Amino acid sequence: MNAPAVSKQAVRDAEATKRRILDAATAEFAGHGYGGARVDQIAEAARTNKRMLYYYYGSKEALFLATLEAAYDHIRAAERELHLEELSPLQALEELVRFTWNYFVQYPEFMMLLNAENQHRAKHLKKSTQVHTMNSPVIETIGVILKRGEKSKAIRPGIDPVQLYVSIAGLCYFYLSNVYTLSVAFGRELLSEPAMKERIDHVVDFVLAGVRA
Repeated sequence: MNAPAVSKQAVRDAEATKRRILDAATAEFAGHGYGGARVDQIAEAARTNKRMLYYYYGSKEALFLATLEAAYDHIRAAERELHLEELSPLQALEELVRFTWNYFVQYPEFMMLLNAENQHRAKHLKKSTQVHTMNSPVIETIGVILKRGEKSKAIRPGIDPVQLYVSIAGLCYFYLSNVYTLSVAFGRELLSEPAMKERIDHVVDFVLAGVRA
């Protein structure tokens, strides 16, 4: 005898619950790290209970990994919407730099999640079967941009796509993740609108100067 079909409404409800759990987990893990995060708080914020949370994700550790994977999936999906392959090489790199900066500004929890996982030396992320596949396309896209730039003599040869991406992310990430201490140390309001604009314009100029032929 066949099992009864699951209704479309039940599927939608389950997906909505899982989405709420992931959203709540993102806020909790970003705010308190893995060790400080509380499953009770996540369930309450997601308007569900611990039983359902464990039903969908199995454990706190598995939920943290799912949260990390969802965070990477979100930024990679947003990057795909840039359609960098349709731009000239230098325009594409400028667009990627500005996108990376704006994404970190708009979604600070992404940086906070990475900080939390780096404290654990990527112990959880190492168990992921998806993260490498999710992150490979952006590196491949940068590689194609660099090759096109070399061919048109707009970009110098020999640039490693991974190194370039790490440099772009690092130039944006360090400023934003340390902005309060930097502001105090240098006596400047680095979160002000003029300072933020000055920073991203500087990063764009810095990256493009570094890759030009």
